[in-house]
Amino acid sequence: MSYKNLFFETDGNVGIIKINRPEVRNVFNWETWMEFEMALKELHGAPEVRVGVITGAGDEAFIAGADLNMLKVRTPEMAVDASKKANEILLFLESMEEPVIAAINGWALGGGCEIALACDIRIASDRAKIGQTEARVGIMPGYGGNVRLMRLIGPGRAKEMIYTGRILDAEEAERVGLVNRVVPHEKLMEETMALAREIAKGPRAIHIAKKAMFQIAQLPFLEGLKADSELYGEVYKTEDFKEGVTAFLEKRKPVFKNK
Repeated sequence: MSYKNLFFETDGNVGIIKINRPEVRNVFNWETWMEFEMALKELHGAPEVRVGVITGAGDEAFIAGADLNMLKVRTPEMAVDASKKANEILLFLESMEEPVIAAINGWALGGGCEIALACDIRIASDRAKIGQTEARVGIMPGYGGNVRLMRLIGPGRAKEMIYTGRILDAEEAERVGLVNRVVPHEKLMEETMALAREIAKGPRAIHIAKKAMFQIAQLPFLEGLKADSELYGEVYKTEDFKEGVTAFLEKRKPVFKNK
């Protein structure tokens, strides 16, 4: 499938979505949102893909938020519809079985931060700048940022970021737990792809674990434990479980097939 505003490609078992609007810091207009949804579904539907990576084209920005010309003409009703649709897209990203890594190569502001928050893992360039900056233009996060940011870094820090629109540099983002790690800018994709390939070599159990963690996050503690036990049993139905145990007993490296 061809796209106007992004690239989708596969590298072995890794699917890569690269937002390709560097001339405007990769900001999202609505056409880009729709292409992003299609690319996520293409990634999910590719039988060979086990892990996804999202990044931005160029050296300046991951995704520097929304196209303000698009926001300027929105009515309250249009804003609600847009929020619901974007939430649907990011919920698909968060819940699909393939782990997804955000390679944050620069500005990740507003909706760009919200997209990163919906990923499983965030790796930041040492040049990255991350923030929920909506308050600076008179609005608030509308695509799940109010929810996901609090859950990731805690209510106090999330509220400070959202109320002030303050932008964190990569070092502070790592310190507060907003990103998993910071790497030199020129090594960002190398480090990201190394992690993606490591995960992609793993068993089917990784995808089941992602499913378990997503479901458990929606449940009270005791219900979460019950759901976790049920999904734990699913692992024992996989071919990779049999291969992993057999390989260990035979003192060889397992060859997992994500089955």
